Amino acid sequence: MKNVEKVKITSEYITLGQFLKFVRIVDQGGEEKHYLATHRVLVNGESENRRGKKLRPGDRISLDEGEFEIAA
Repeated sequence: MKNVEKVKITSEYITLGQFLKFVRIVDQGGEEKHYLATHRVLVNGESENRRGKKLRPGDRISLDEGEFEIAA
């Protein structure tokens, strides 16, 4: 089982694009679209490529770089 990194947010949700910047997978906003087009991203076990996808506490994100869980 992989180690799951908790990502704490203080708002109701964070978008997938904001998340990628927050955990330093990408540096700038323009890179989000390219990353999502060229990497496998799973949100709660389902493939996702929309940078506007809302992530809420309890959601799990699986990337090549690791596993993450949104926490309140």
